Amino acid sequence: MDTEAQHTERDRSSDEEERSRSARMSGALTWRGTGLVGVACMVFLLLFSHFVLQPFLVPSGSMEPTLQVGDRILVNKLAYRFGDQPRRGDVVVFDGTGSFVQEEQGGNPVTGALHDAAAALGLAEPDETDFVKRVVGTGGDRVVCCDKDGRISVNGVPVQERYVMLGDQPSRVPFDIVVPPGTLWVMGDHRSQSSDSRDHLGQPGGGMVPVDKVVGRADWIGWPVGRWSTVAETDAFAAVPDWAADGHGGTGHAGTGPAGPGGGQGRG
Repeated sequence: MDTEAQHTERDRSSDEEERSRSARMSGALTWRGTGLVGVACMVFLLLFSHFVLQPFLVPSGSMEPTLQVGDRILVNKLAYRFGDQPRRGDVVVFDGTGSFVQEEQGGNPVTGALHDAAAALGLAEPDETDFVKRVVGTGGDRVVCCDKDGRISVNGVPVQERYVMLGDQPSRVPFDIVVPPGTLWVMGDHRSQSSDSRDHLGQPGGGMVPVDKVVGRADWIGWPVGRWSTVAETDAFAAVPDWAADGHGGTGHAGTGPAGPGGGQGRG
């Protein structure tokens, strides 16, 4: 009996089993490592978007031509974190709860968390309470529409709003308001298709958005590729003084003027 041949065969079989076991363990470790890296990347992106730069999907044409339907804008969440305040002309994303929409009881928390995570990565539409608009008046400003030439004036200075959609009037709704301190008067660039501060005249809050509800400033268009660019700044308000020309600051007749629709429906 050839015991040496039997030993060799057993050794070869053992080696093959060991290699197979090692391959299985290596594969499991590889998949586990890949999964951990994926989870770590996802956590990093969620934290980054929560604190620094968050993508938002533009769902409507209310900010045309500046922003188009389907644009994914990158919102700088650090823009107003260190003492800076929103300025006239800034394009901002804000939570309209309590100003543009009524507060409602929350729905399913799990579904809400999944949606928030997808929205934070720009993979889903923003919450129904998230809006993107342009700041036209800040605390203390008197904003009036319209003068004899059909222009909006801020603190007595007519504003040439070249960013407004071609063919749109500055507003079909006349108003004369003073913006209370700590709030903003915001409007869409596509005035005939924007539901904005004008639509909430006469309601609690008078269409004013609290500054602490601002998520951040829209600084870049990140998608689609053909739209890669910064969100252009405007010098339309360069000649506007800091406070209302009548010297009353944030006091006065905020919310006066006839209420009425600002145009088409839709957030954004």
